Amino acid sequence: METLTETRQNDAQAVEKLIAGRAHIESELSKVIVGQKDVVEQILLALFAGGHCLITGAPGLAKTLLVKSIARIFHLKFQRIQFTPDLMPADITGTEILTETEEGRRLKFVEGPIFANMILADEINRTPPKTQSALLEAMQEHQVTAAGVRHPLPEPFFVLATQNPIEMEGTYPLPEAQLDRFMFNVVINYLPEEDEVEVVERTTARRPVNIEPLFTGEDVLRFHELVRQVPIAENLVRYAVRLAGASRPHQPGSPDFVNDWVSWGAGTRASQFLVLGAKARALLQGRTHVLPEDIRTLAGPVLRHRILVNYRAEAEGAGVETIIQRLLETVKEPGA
Repeated sequence: METLTETRQNDAQAVEKLIAGRAHIESELSKVIVGQKDVVEQILLALFAGGHCLITGAPGLAKTLLVKSIARIFHLKFQRIQFTPDLMPADITGTEILTETEEGRRLKFVEGPIFANMILADEINRTPPKTQSALLEAMQEHQVTAAGVRHPLPEPFFVLATQNPIEMEGTYPLPEAQLDRFMFNVVINYLPEEDEVEVVERTTARRPVNIEPLFTGEDVLRFHELVRQVPIAENLVRYAVRLAGASRPHQPGSPDFVNDWVSWGAGTRASQFLVLGAKARALLQGRTHVLPEDIRTLAGPVLRHRILVNYRAEAEGAGVETIIQRLLETVKEPGA
């Protein structure tokens, strides 16, 4: 059994390792990824907080390469699942097969590709809701149930799902219940010209790149514990709750623009993820306390997939990002 002093020393060493490791992580990722600093930070925050990410962006923006590189840095088992219209739930979770044993024929569970530490669910909106829902239990409970038997998934466990926002033919929008399981909706935009030039130069030359593992799965699990230990003031928790609450239409105190433009607002998970993400951001930046800036910075990734706009908003050109910006302007920061 560790003494209290030893536990505090181990916690301090883990925090130092995390803070010092950020520069090393950025250095290793820069070997294969150009720019996209905000995207990288948001995925790392989800990783350290133990949340899942939905990654939205056009094809060819290195979504798969980014996720695979992060998995390699943290020495995690990586699996990519290409979601297609004919994909079945058992193709993801696994299935039971009849096998010959010394005792005769027996059903044996064969693990599917979801039994890994980091899952890239590529183009998740290309498969029907029945198959999409195969991820729900795994994302929430970190387990798979087959024939009444529960099979725990390896820890740590993360799902990073990508979707293409442009080509919508033949796609199936994710159910709201599943969207709510994702901590962040990370948006990857096109690179500036100089960054794109660098990408083209790199990818058209023979330059073998080797990503060095910097951490282990045990380190990631330790970081999860540390993030939850970061203190946060009660007024900042209340600020996160008010931000999420202000997005809900026709509630006491709801802003007029929310009542006019929003059909459905963010639930309690949004408040939880705002606080958890803010704690992870504070720790990653070497702070032992949360600032209002941490919550404001993460309002977009946390809220953009939890706010459903109505037809009036679309007709008036008010998108989700506009609504989030208005919410940040309307809900006062602590001390303001």
